Amino acid sequence: MTAHDVEYIEILTSDLEATCAYFTSAFGFRARARGTAAGLEGVLLEQGAVRLVVAAGPAAAGHLAAHGDGVVDIAFACTDPVAVRDEAVAAGGRALIGPAPETLVVSGFGTVRHTLVRREPGAPAVLPAGWDWSGLGPSAPAGSAPAPALAALDHVAVCLEAGTLHDVVRYYLDGFGFEQFYSEYVAVGEQAMDSIVVRSPSARITFTVIEPDVSRKPGQIDEFLVRNGGGGVQHLAFLVEEIVPAVLEFEARGVEFLRTPATYYDALAERIPSLEAVIADLRKTNVLADRDEWGHLLQLFTRSPFERRTLFFELIQRQGAQGFGSANIRALYEAVERARAVTA
Repeated sequence: MTAHDVEYIEILTSDLEATCAYFTSAFGFRARARGTAAGLEGVLLEQGAVRLVVAAGPAAAGHLAAHGDGVVDIAFACTDPVAVRDEAVAAGGRALIGPAPETLVVSGFGTVRHTLVRREPGAPAVLPAGWDWSGLGPSAPAGSAPAPALAALDHVAVCLEAGTLHDVVRYYLDGFGFEQFYSEYVAVGEQAMDSIVVRSPSARITFTVIEPDVSRKPGQIDEFLVRNGGGGVQHLAFLVEEIVPAVLEFEARGVEFLRTPATYYDALAERIPSLEAVIADLRKTNVLADRDEWGHLLQLFTRSPFERRTLFFELIQRQGAQGFGSANIRALYEAVERARAVTA
């Protein structure tokens, strides 16, 4: 029994309206429903297949003080939620109390949980349980141009405390039927990290799981763990069809992206000759490039919109590429290191 899709992702925030405005005005999400739960007010946002529940209120105060704004629930769509719950518990997970009697919830990593939703593959998603939802009209101003489409949630990047990586990966393999895609040790300068990618058999749930090497100097993974009060979701990666026009449009709408040194593009034609014709466009938009045996991958990371910088986002375009090569992971690490240098 396996989880086959991400049903929705719940984000707790200290400022509901500002966070919703970021997603709707800048990223083009639409508010589909507004709801209340025990001590929370929330908004269900949708863009393509990506669904977010953004929530705030007194019930979130303790979590926000300890961990800052960020992901608290990655809900999984399952054909048989009871069987998935039982497998997760057998693999070492904990059954948690859900927001409604019929809701099944299990522990994940750090303070992130997984609500298990009954939905067959290909069936339409339903409103999250445990909320008193009311409908909303379109959230975009009348006559406004649509944002570039976010085709899907490509992956979730997870940062863990040192020494926990392999136990967490084993939990997802045994408890949810995930498969290990690859593992790699990546050293950048005087810092290093271990990473393992796991994904569901459907390939619609992908976690890039990372822990720092504490024998090396502390870096951005260590800093995230301090800001976040432990392990958690570092970023969400959104798949787009054409990243260059998407970046230009999202920047015009207010999304701030990390900047890439000009020297990166000076060497790009030699590193990936097949991209020579588009290097000028990549340079203009700060987009990073990687390749594997199947094709190219283009990506760019946002600055975090949250005060404690506990969550940010990525745009990713796959031109045949299927995996996450070492250059891709290193690009993420180096991109965040550049942001650290700017804000230090």
